[in-house]
Amino acid sequence: MKPARATVATMLLAACTLAHAQWAWKDSNGRPVYSDQPPPASVPAARIFKAPRGHTPDLRQQMGQPAAQEAAVTPAPAKTAPTLADRDAAYERRRAAAAEQAGRAADEAKARAQRAASCDNARQNQRALEGGGRIVRYNDKGEREILGDAQRAEEARRNAAALAEHCK
Repeated sequence: MKPARATVATMLLAACTLAHAQWAWKDSNGRPVYSDQPPPASVPAARIFKAPRGHTPDLRQQMGQPAAQEAAVTPAPAKTAPTLADRDAAYERRRAAAAEQAGRAADEAKARAQRAASCDNARQNQRALEGGGRIVRYNDKGEREILGDAQRAEEARRNAAALAEHCK
């Protein structure tokens, strides 16, 4: 049991030393190197993938463009870290936009379901109209009316047109 504890402790200690490394780059063999010291001058800036804040290498120098001229042409505005109120406002905007999008998606799903139900109902009506059985309709006074052949054909034509237009 004791050797296992020692092994675990050694591994944790090794992981802690990697966590303290502020620089990370790939050496000439392509292996990652972690260190608290900056890489040698022979390592191009493109192979450095982690550097302490404020020590990021200037890639323009590697490409042959002097950094001073670039800075003189386009002065960079000073960036400040967003305040807690700014971050909170941005979060609320994102949350409101997500809620609005979810609401639109729910409304669209409900409308699709209603259209599907209406189309199913229209198809059933069309089958009933073409089936030859007696079709009864109620008039404005609540009295039953049986559709004749001409009325049935007219209803079937209107229903087929509605199906063609709305239920594609």
